[in-house]
Amino acid sequence: MKYVNDLKWTPKMKVSELVQSFKSLGYQSIELSKAKDVFVKMKKNSAKIFLTFTSNMVTSGLRGFFAQLIKLGMADVIVTTAGGLEEDIMKSTGEKFLVGKFESDDVELHEKGINRVGNLYVRNESYMNFEDKIMPMLDELYKKENRWTISELLKEIGFMLDDENSILFQAARNDVPIFCPAITDGAIGFHLYLFQQKHPDFIVDPIKDFGNILFTTNHDEKKAVIALGGSISKHHAILCTLLHGGAEYAVYMTTSHKTSGSMSGATTDEAKSWGKVKDDSDVATVNGDVTITFPIAMIAALEELEIEGLLKKKKKKSVKKDLVDEMKKNAKA
Repeated sequence: MKYVNDLKWTPKMKVSELVQSFKSLGYQSIELSKAKDVFVKMKKNSAKIFLTFTSNMVTSGLRGFFAQLIKLGMADVIVTTAGGLEEDIMKSTGEKFLVGKFESDDVELHEKGINRVGNLYVRNESYMNFEDKIMPMLDELYKKENRWTISELLKEIGFMLDDENSILFQAARNDVPIFCPAITDGAIGFHLYLFQQKHPDFIVDPIKDFGNILFTTNHDEKKAVIALGGSISKHHAILCTLLHGGAEYAVYMTTSHKTSGSMSGATTDEAKSWGKVKDDSDVATVNGDVTITFPIAMIAALEELEIEGLLKKKKKKSVKKDLVDEMKKNAKA
C-alpha cells in the first residue's frame, strides 16, 4: 500500500521526474504514470507497437509528434481514420489551420467558409486545395497500377510528400504501414470515388488490406497497442491482436467513459474479456484530453528510453542519397 505524497516542483525538473511524482499524487495522474511505464516496457521488450488515433488529433499539433515517434521507432503499425490522412496531406502541402474558440458563432463561421473542429478552424479553401493536390497523385498511382490496397496506396503517397513533420512521409520512409479501413469516410474517400468514375478499373481493396494488417504480427511476437481515442482505428488494431492471442501491453487514452458501452470508452480491462489484451498484460486507461495526457506520458517515456539508448538513431545520408535529394529539389525549382 502506498501513501499519498505531496507534489513538489524542483528547478530544471524533467517531464519524467514530474510523471514519476504522479505515482502517488492521486486520481488520473496515477493512471498516467502507469501509461508512461507501459510505454517504456513495450519498447524495452521489443513489442510490435500498434499506434492508433482519430483524425481530430491530426487536426491538432499532435500530427508532428506522431511523425516524430515513427522516426524514433515508437510505432511499428499505424491505424487511423480518413480525416487524419487528408489533413496530414493538407499540412504537408502548406495548409495552415487556425486556433479559434469552442464558443464560436458557427452560423457566421459557415458563412465565412470555415469549419470548426472543437476550438480549431479549417477553411473550405483547404479542402479545395487538397483536391488540386490529391488528383495528380492518383493519376501517378494509376499509371503504375490500377488496383491498390489502402496501405500500399498510402505508402506511395507518403513518398510523394516532402515534409518531415508528415505522418505519411515518415511512415513511408521508415517502412511503417498505415491502415485506414474506413478510407471512404472523408474527403479523400470522395476523391477516390470521383477518380473511379473517370477510371472504372481503378480499385482500392480494403478486404485484401485486412489480410495485410493480420500478417504484420503473429502469435509468438509480443504486441502492444497505444489507442488514442476510439472509433474504427482503435478496434481495427485490437481485432488484429485478438486474432493473434492478445496484446501484452496496452494504453488507452480517451475522453469517453466506460459506462457508454462504446468502443471509445472501453477500457483495457474490458478488452481482457474479449482476449484483445492478455490476462496478465501491462495496461493503463487514462481519461482526459489526449493533447495533454499523451505528450506528457510519452515524453516522459522518451526521456527514459533515450538514456538507455533504445530510440532509433538518425541514419547518416549516403552520398548517393544526398545527390538524389538535390536532384529532386532542382527538378521542383
